[in-house]
Amino acid sequence: MKKRFIYASLIGLVLASSVGCKKIEDFGVANDNPAATTSPRVDALLTNSIASLSGYAFYVTGGYYSQYFSQSQYPDVMLYSLDQSAFTGAYSGILYDLENIQLVNTSNNQNQVAKILQQYVYFQLTNRWGDIPYSQALKGITVNAPAYDTQEAIYKGMLSALTTAATSFNSSAISGDIMFNGDVAAWKRVANSLRLVISIQLSKKYPGANDYAATQFKAALADAGGVITSNAQNMQITPAAPNFRNVIWDGYNGRKDYGESKTMTDLTASLGDARQAVFGGASEQPGNVTTSNVGIPYGGDKASTEGFTNNNPTWARVLRGDKRDQASPVFIITASQIALIRAEAANLGWTTENLSDLYTQGITLSYEQWGVGTPSPAYFANANVAIGAVGAANNVKNISTQRYLASYPDGQQGWNIWRKTGFPALTPASAAVNSSKQIPRRIAYSPTEQTTNKANNDAAIARLSGGNTQDARMWWDQ
Repeated sequence: MKKRFIYASLIGLVLASSVGCKKIEDFGVANDNPAATTSPRVDALLTNSIASLSGYAFYVTGGYYSQYFSQSQYPDVMLYSLDQSAFTGAYSGILYDLENIQLVNTSNNQNQVAKILQQYVYFQLTNRWGDIPYSQALKGITVNAPAYDTQEAIYKGMLSALTTAATSFNSSAISGDIMFNGDVAAWKRVANSLRLVISIQLSKKYPGANDYAATQFKAALADAGGVITSNAQNMQITPAAPNFRNVIWDGYNGRKDYGESKTMTDLTASLGDARQAVFGGASEQPGNVTTSNVGIPYGGDKASTEGFTNNNPTWARVLRGDKRDQASPVFIITASQIALIRAEAANLGWTTENLSDLYTQGITLSYEQWGVGTPSPAYFANANVAIGAVGAANNVKNISTQRYLASYPDGQQGWNIWRKTGFPALTPASAAVNSSKQIPRRIAYSPTEQTTNKANNDAAIARLSGGNTQDARMWWDQ
């Protein structure tokens, strides 16, 4: 493969004159196309970037590792075959576009939205690979082999950028905003809510109420811009079909390669959880309203997996058909997730908010989000749902499990929650093909990084305990 400037932003092409040749401008404008676009359309860049977020909010590999999903035909990913995916596409794609919006600089508010969305993408990337280019990324040809920032530096950089963005909005317009239609208040809530999501992910590394993570969490919660508190405020993408379509609809368009795992259907059954009515559908056909609680057994070999799906044709597809139609919303950050994160922070002693109220509110909001009514008193009384006073024995397990359920089918979030807390308790694939036979903790760096950015890739690998493996734990996971 040719070496590409995969971390570049705007790259100028300089044409110099040669001895004995006329200068380029001497030829006039004979070859100019008056209909051509000569500068970036920032509204189009923002629209496309927002539409692209669906692929980050529905990260299938993370869904297999967190056991939201099982593969139905080719079980290589859920058996932990080595994944060395490249992250370069994100830099040359969505991150590049969001950087160009800021460089063209047509609107302050559009710049702040672009900055917020960049931090969301970086959050996804660092939680897959660990150390990645951040501070030196998107610098053009001046830095074509960027250093990999430590994950600690990336997390602190993201929180700093979001804090600045939340307080930097003014009255300028936001063109191309297909998520909130230019609503500045909504974007402030998103920035602060993402600060909560990022901060709570550091609780394993910084558990104390006066440590860095708690301090950042409390600052975001106290920000005048507020956080997401109702489903009407959810950060979600509602695709404008047919130009943009629901990513799960695309996944089932003529295919049926994956479904809800038996791990998930067993969990919802054990809790009597009404959300199962929409979490699993009996057919891959869009619009189908028949539910299914027949999860595909997780982690079996190809023969046993195909045998099961052949003998159980109504095995649970991911979401009921009417919840993954072309124009169905894809949820990124929801009120339910934020309420449960705040409950977790209260249980850690980071805040003095009412733990029980936030926990009840979070579960209720999730039920509302999926249109399955209201959880019953019996549901809250279940020993695997109920919580006690701050710090009670089962609180971490039950809060984490509810966060896991409320995040479905966002595979990245499910994987993040499990890696940080160990809940819900997951059993590795019985037919695992990796040497450790354990659930992967990260994605291994792509071999192409050794070709394009070897010195910096080597330095990042040297910081990993155990090297560039799926079992190496990233900084916040230690």
